[in-house]
Parts: sequence; structure tokens; C-alpha cells
Amino acid sequence: MSQPVSDRTFYRTVKVDGLSIFYREAGPKDAPVLLLLHGLPSSSRMFEPLFSRLSDRYHLVAPDYPGFGHSDWPDPKTFAYTFDHYAEIMNHFTEALALSRYTLYMQDYGGPVGFRMALAHPDRIEALIVQDAVAHNEGLGVNWKTRRAFWADRPAHEEALRENLLSLPTTKTRHVGDDPKIELYDPDLWTDEYAFLNAPGQAQIQSDLFYDYRTNVDAYPKWQAWLQKTQPELLVLWGKHDLSFDLGEPERYRKDVPNAQVHVLDAGHFALDTAADEIAALVREFVDSSHQEVPERRVG
Repeated sequence: MSQPVSDRTFYRTVKVDGLSIFYREAGPKDAPVLLLLHGLPSSSRMFEPLFSRLSDRYHLVAPDYPGFGHSDWPDPKTFAYTFDHYAEIMNHFTEALALSRYTLYMQDYGGPVGFRMALAHPDRIEALIVQDAVAHNEGLGVNWKTRRAFWADRPAHEEALRENLLSLPTTKTRHVGDDPKIELYDPDLWTDEYAFLNAPGQAQIQSDLFYDYRTNVDAYPKWQAWLQKTQPELLVLWGKHDLSFDLGEPERYRKDVPNAQVHVLDAGHFALDTAADEIAALVREFVDSSHQEVPERRVG
């Protein structure tokens, strides 16, 4: 018999579509659910600061995608590393855990995974939290020039893309951005991720997945239309030192959802690195408010 979920964090695996999916879980099972979707090149580990701050009140669940963290890393020759596939697996993951309603917390790659999940099953979404995840073409910053060239001609630009996406300087910059207070960042953050990116098979996995990122850009208008139509409860959190994306992106979300709560933080792309206390407080206020005001609200 499994142990009951409490404010202690449990590290578990579940079989989903034949894969072992690793996830972190904490908090009361009868509490509001936060489903936390991580970014590149992180894993559910990036949400540890929220687990230690929010599991007293909420049921937190954070999975690793296939090819990331402690989930299986299937061979790209036999497994499609696409965002459509990830969203399908993550939807099946929620079904395996009997998570029928949840607030979706999306960071970076969590955005394209989460928006696909929301559009496929809008009845499951209580609210959305976006942390440094793009849903508008203009939100992709100037450093996406190499990446767009890769989408246009993969063979000609694959080597440059891998150098741009997987290098140690880029891995560090993803965290620090242009934040002058570098002493606030634990260097283990990027050295651990760089080691992960250089593990056998990862270059191909990440190249395949990033090549599929072009489908996200094509889907942005669909996501925007869904936001505009459904007007979900929306909290947008953004690190002002994030060099991965354009700083105007938070206000684009507000244009789609005028009642969105938008907060630009003194933090980087992975804002939980340095602003965990502030983010936890904002999430707590947002989730409590959305449940008090619209306890039976369905998005869709």
C-alpha cells in the first residue's frame, strides 16, 4: 500500500504508454491540485522551491517528460520527440493519477505541452499559471535567429543549433540572463543541466524536440484564440532578466486575457532560482482566490 501524500515530498514512477514516468508529489490529496510542467533543460527538480513552500496547502504533482530527468529516455529512432506526443503522454499521466481537475503551472517547454493539454481537455483546467513561457511569435527574442534557421533547413544548421542550445555558456545564460547579481545563483543549476545535456543520446533527443518547436509557433494563434474566447483565470510570472524570451510577452497575455494577473519579477528565465518566496506567495494568493470566487468554474 502506498504512503498517503502529505507535505512531505515523494519521488515516484508510474507506467504511462509503456514508459516509466517519474514525478514528485506532495500535499493533501483532497487539496487543490497544482500540475507543474517543467522547461528545458530542467526537470521536475526545478519546482523543489515550490514543494517546500506550498505543500502544506496544495496537492503538488510535477512529472519529468520522457527524455528528461528520471523518466525513461526512449531511443529517438523509435519514439517521436514532439510536443504533440508529450502532451498526449502528460494527459495520460494525469489519468493514471486520477487528476481530474487542476491548476496548470507551465514554465518554458511546459507552455507548449500545457496549452495542448488544455485545448484537448479544457474541462480539466481550473486555472493557468504561466512562468516564462511564450504563446506569441513576438515573444521569441533575438537569440532565436539561429533556431529559426534550423527550422527552415535542419541539415544545414543542426551543428550550429546544437552549439547554441546545448553549450555550457548557453546553459548558464538561461539561468542568469542579464542579472548582475550572479552571486544569488547556485552554479550547480547549470553545471548539472550541462552534464544532463551531454549524457549519451541527449543531443539527438533535444535536437529532435527542438526541431518540433516550430509547430508551437504555428499553434500560437490557436492558443491565443482559446485564451481570448475562454478568459481563464490566469497568473503570468516573468523574470525581467530572462534573455530567452522578449520582455513584452507578459503584456501580450494581458491583451488576450484582460483580467490576468501579471507580475514581472527581479529574476531570470528560471525565476524560482532567486524569487521562490515571492512566487510562492503570488501562487498561494492566486489559487486561493480562484477557488473562493469560482469554485465550480470550468474553462472551455
